[in-house]
Amino acid sequence: MPAKLLDGNEIAATIKAEIVAEVRAMAAADLQPGLAVVMAGNDPASEIYLAGKVRACQEAGIFSEKHYLPANVSTRAMVELVEELNRSEDIDGILVNLPLPPQVDYKTVQMAVDPAKDVDGFHPVNIGFLSTHRPGLVPCTPAGIIQILERSQIPMDGAEAVVVGRSDIVGKPTAMLLLNHNATVTVCHSHTRHLPEVCRRADILIAAVGEPGIITRQHVKPGATVIDVGVNRLTDRALVEKFFTPNSPKAAAFAKRGAVVMGDVHPEVSEIAGALTPVPGGVGPLTVVMLMVNTLRAARARHAVAQSASAEASK
Repeated sequence: MPAKLLDGNEIAATIKAEIVAEVRAMAAADLQPGLAVVMAGNDPASEIYLAGKVRACQEAGIFSEKHYLPANVSTRAMVELVEELNRSEDIDGILVNLPLPPQVDYKTVQMAVDPAKDVDGFHPVNIGFLSTHRPGLVPCTPAGIIQILERSQIPMDGAEAVVVGRSDIVGKPTAMLLLNHNATVTVCHSHTRHLPEVCRRADILIAAVGEPGIITRQHVKPGATVIDVGVNRLTDRALVEKFFTPNSPKAAAFAKRGAVVMGDVHPEVSEIAGALTPVPGGVGPLTVVMLMVNTLRAARARHAVAQSASAEASK
C-alpha cells in the first residue's frame, strides 16, 4: 500500500485560518502585527520567494514592509537598518532574507536583530531558549515539521527519530524540537557510518540534506513516517530518468518545462513508508505559515510587555 501523503497545503491553510481569526481579534483592540523583510542584491528566485511570504502575511492581515538594499551594501549599512527596525513601534518581526551578498557578514547582521523580533528564530538567544525548552521564537521550517506531525496525529513521545542533516537552520533545531517532544533523537551527517542502518531504526525520519533521492528504501523502516525537507531542482535529463519512470507526472513536467523539483527522498520510498510528505506541497507551505505564527507570537509578547510597563508606570 502506498504511503499516506501528509498534505502540507491543507495543514498550512488550517493554521492560516487560525492566524486570521487572531489577527482580527487583535484588530478589535487596535493592534496589528507588523513584519519587515530585508533583502540585499538582486536574486530573482529570492525575490519571488520573498514576495510570496509578504503576500501571505498581507492576506492574513499582518502589516508588512519590504526593504531592498543594493548588491554592494555594507555590513554596517545592513546593521543600521536592522537597528532602526528594532526601534520601530510598527514592526514586531524582522526577516533578513538569505543569501546575502558575499561582502556582508551574516552573523553580524543576525546578532543585530532584537531576539524578540527574530521571526526566523536563528538568533543565538532564541536557539538557547529552544535548547533549554524555554518559550521563544523557533526556526520556521523545524516548527512546521512539528506541526505536520502533531496535526497528522503522529506520536513523537517515545518515538525513535532520526534527522539526516545537521544544519543550523533545519537539522539541529528540528532535533531539539523532537527532543522537547520526548522523542529519542539521532542526528546523522556526512561522517555518519552505516547510514542506512541508523535510519532504519527511525519511527520518524527527517531528510534535510539537499541531495536529490539520497534517502532510498534501504534507509526506511516499513511503516515509518518520512518528512522530506529537501527542495532540489533537476535540470539534468539523466537524473530525471534515474528517479522517475517515463510515464510519471514528474517526467511529464520535465518534458514540458525542462526542470522538475524533487526532495531528498527517492520516489521508491512511498512503497515502504507509512506516511510521507510530498515535494512540493509538504514542508514548504508550513515554512511560510510559521513565519506568520512567529510574527503573531512576537506581537503578542511585545504588546504584553508594553502593557505591563504602562500599568507599572501608572501605579
